[in-house]
Amino acid sequence: MLTARLSRPLSQLPRKTLNFSDRENGTRGSLLFYSAPFVPVGHRTYAASVNPVGSKAVLITGCDSGFGFSLAKHLHSEGFLVFAGCLMKDKGSDGVKELDSMKSDRLRTVQLNVCKSEEVDKAAEVIRSSLEDPEKGLWGLVNNAGISTFGDVEFTSMETYKEVAEVNLWGTVRVTKAFLPLIRRAKGRVVNISSMMGRMANVARSPYCITKFGVEAFSDCLRYEMHPLGVKVSVVEPGNFIAATSLYGGTERIQAIANKMWEELPEVVRQDYGRKYFDEKVARMESYCTSGSTDTSPVIKAVTHALTAATPYTRYHPMDYYWWLRMQIMTHFPGAISDRIYIH
Repeated sequence: MLTARLSRPLSQLPRKTLNFSDRENGTRGSLLFYSAPFVPVGHRTYAASVNPVGSKAVLITGCDSGFGFSLAKHLHSEGFLVFAGCLMKDKGSDGVKELDSMKSDRLRTVQLNVCKSEEVDKAAEVIRSSLEDPEKGLWGLVNNAGISTFGDVEFTSMETYKEVAEVNLWGTVRVTKAFLPLIRRAKGRVVNISSMMGRMANVARSPYCITKFGVEAFSDCLRYEMHPLGVKVSVVEPGNFIAATSLYGGTERIQAIANKMWEELPEVVRQDYGRKYFDEKVARMESYCTSGSTDTSPVIKAVTHALTAATPYTRYHPMDYYWWLRMQIMTHFPGAISDRIYIH
């Protein structure tokens, strides 16, 4: 039956007209394509879980706010022993205070700056010594800590590129390397939070895209290496959840970033582009940040499945249909077609 379906001439396949609009550039158009029925990957039915969850420990980075904060509370409610890595534990951030206020033996905050090797090594020792049986290892590691910024390549300083990479990419590598011995002992899971921007580039997002493309490559290499050792590695690629995670801290923060960026630009760049062009880019970024989803549950569900399913997926795509379809076009269609739709 599969052979028969594949051998059907194109003219006999269902035809669909795709009407599209680019949310960033305001362009509209349509494509005629042929396809068999399909269901978006984000709507897959999740499979059976591993047991027992109650005996498994998980480390999550970046739990001061956003996905990490919500995930720590959710996995605790599911019965996991959760180590919540927090950048601001030593400063008593609101997120840390709320997690600590739960006063649970199964939820413990840990000081963890993923950019500092000494803090990562100390956290590894604290967690190892806190495990009931360290020889059985640590079941899960969720590399969630991340930062972002925006700006065209000529607007972005080398210091900014390095700062974003130090957290998003090298932080992920640093933490993973520190905890892999414990994960290997448990034949556990590594879940790396990437982004749809780790699969498709976009204007004014090069610092973030570079790091998330790197996380994707690192995750693939790690998955190949860990497969024969019984460790499963998954990548979660959220869509636009900026409104829910406050990744930029609101429009005031975006404006502050923009003002600092403009002040530090070389004079030749300011003259060539002009303030009007610059302000239009900033306004577009503000619109993008306020248009995202405010419901983080698809991301939480994806990470939970990656940690608990007997056969977790390699990649998860918690995003709305617009971004899911755009990602498929930009990663599967010839570049000339996706450029025509989204760039030209």
